[in-house]
Amino acid sequence: MLNLDWLGAFVVFSEHLNFTRAARALHVSQPALHGQIGKLGEALGVTLYQRRGQRLELTPDGKRVAAFGREVGERTRSFLDVLRHGESRAPVVLCAGEGSYLYLLGEGIRAYAARAAAPLRLLTRDREATLDAIATGEAHLGVAPLEGTPEGIAADRLTEVEQVLAVPDVHPLARKRRIKLRDLEGARLVVPGPGRPHRAMLAQALLSAGVRWEPAVEASGWELMLHFVRLGVGIAVVNACCRLPRGLVARPVPELPRRTFYVVRRRDGELPGAATQLRETLLAHGAAWQRR
Repeated sequence: MLNLDWLGAFVVFSEHLNFTRAARALHVSQPALHGQIGKLGEALGVTLYQRRGQRLELTPDGKRVAAFGREVGERTRSFLDVLRHGESRAPVVLCAGEGSYLYLLGEGIRAYAARAAAPLRLLTRDREATLDAIATGEAHLGVAPLEGTPEGIAADRLTEVEQVLAVPDVHPLARKRRIKLRDLEGARLVVPGPGRPHRAMLAQALLSAGVRWEPAVEASGWELMLHFVRLGVGIAVVNACCRLPRGLVARPVPELPRRTFYVVRRRDGELPGAATQLRETLLAHGAAWQRR
């Protein structure tokens, strides 16, 4: 018989990935928590976490156990809410990046909130952290750009977004209807920091085209990147769904790949009714950004 106390303790540990902080959150000693999680792993016959460098991370089995533990806790709380109050008060949890919230999901979230069957809780994470939140059950739904569907994830296409060059309306490139990569020779570009997917994609495309460029400034997030373009610091390749500040124009860059955004969920998880409602609402409004 699975010990639900051990399972609940592991869920808390999965949120912190640190025994000291998790033990503090549970109001137990660190050795006691370590023992509970060790016994849970032994009972299930799997390794729940591993050390990578200086930090701990969940194994694939650990992520599945954490997701199951959250589902058990959620179902229990929902049952008690219905029993005591006649309805569930459990929130639906959506996880996405800042850009998705700013430019893609506004209409869908507004439509859901207008007739919500349950409260909505929002988490802001990058793509990898969004997928991890889905895998561990921390979020019911996520929105992220994908090139392929990760194992254990079900994905529904939300929208496709092309890449555009944002420039001041007085910039020479603003006179072009579309931009070729060779037009960016010697350009000073506003880009995300090293290692970010967008920068890696852009750098590889420019390298393949034999185009030399230099970073004008490194910025995190589309809004800050566009702010620097407006200040005249440099020019930037951004998603076509971004709203441009006054004084900027966008020109398509057909040689760069389009980005396809998906609504993702756990493949083997059962969505609560309210989460299904949110998923359907987001998908119904996936193209709303094109009508701005």
